[in-house]
Amino acid sequence: MKGQILVTGGTGYIGSHTAVELHNAGYEVILVDNLSNSTIEVVDNVAHLIGKRPHFEQVDCLDYAAMDALFTKYTGIRAVIHFAAFKAVGESVDQPLKYYRNNLISLINLLELMPKHGVKGLVFSSSCTVYGQPDVLPVTEDAPVKHAESPYGNTKQINEEIIYDTVRSGAPIRAILLRYFNPIGAHPSALIGELPNGVPQNLIPYLTQTAIGIRECLNVFGDDYHTPDGSCIRDFINVVDLAKAHVVAIERQLADKQSEPVEVFNVGTGRGLSVLELIQAFERATGVPLNYKIVGRRAGDIEQVWANPDKANKVLGWQAETSIDDTLRSAWNWQLNLRERGIQ
Repeated sequence: MKGQILVTGGTGYIGSHTAVELHNAGYEVILVDNLSNSTIEVVDNVAHLIGKRPHFEQVDCLDYAAMDALFTKYTGIRAVIHFAAFKAVGESVDQPLKYYRNNLISLINLLELMPKHGVKGLVFSSSCTVYGQPDVLPVTEDAPVKHAESPYGNTKQINEEIIYDTVRSGAPIRAILLRYFNPIGAHPSALIGELPNGVPQNLIPYLTQTAIGIRECLNVFGDDYHTPDGSCIRDFINVVDLAKAHVVAIERQLADKQSEPVEVFNVGTGRGLSVLELIQAFERATGVPLNYKIVGRRAGDIEQVWANPDKANKVLGWQAETSIDDTLRSAWNWQLNLRERGIQ
């Protein structure tokens, strides 16, 4: 094994997929999660995929003492991938303080504890929301960070600033900020995927739950945007492709190849797809008709954004590989698997 990697939010959607890819790349994975938006069964499914049970600690990253004890327990941690955060745009508009408390303090705790325990590498789960509505598309890493359209987006902006300020202060930390776009899909095995507790706040789990009959209808928020079909445009990236980007970021960091103490990379496909186009793609890929309706715009949504991923392609040697049809089929197979297991 190449060493231990601590993955916060490790039983979450992206964290669980990244845990599998880290193991496949030869790392020992330590998952930490408070299970506020996931279940312990995720650890079992990750274990099935990698052939061994990963280390798991049910700890809230807001609990400084518990996180301190975790770093003390695992003395071989070489780097941290920080996923643990609330992530729903709409919910953040309704409950901003919940988002600021959770998303900011969890990072601050890590940045204080890492130097204390001799851990230098951080890969941070950032977001394209830091760009707001870009002036130029596709958006590059050099685009200005704009006023956030939601508290969720603002937490990502503030967290990036906290990381920059901490590194500038002389803290022995090197960070890679991955600004990713819209992760969708599931592992090809259909053993892990996106399964939020309660009513989904994100598009694809709500879409697949509608297709299978759990939800009555999918709401499409707005058809009056200045886009070809009037619906919002996003860059939808396969979650396994995204997970692999975290692995190559970790390997760049541990090989001491960073050109700057803080590096930023867009992680996307480079292609924009509207919500209505995504629905059509799902119906085409699965043969399953979807009941949806157009409703008013949702607070916090931006009109359109998609990535220019050239920097990640060239510097990290990473690129998105999975087609939108294969990605949507994987999400549907995950939903079918949940029904077969009696989970939904």
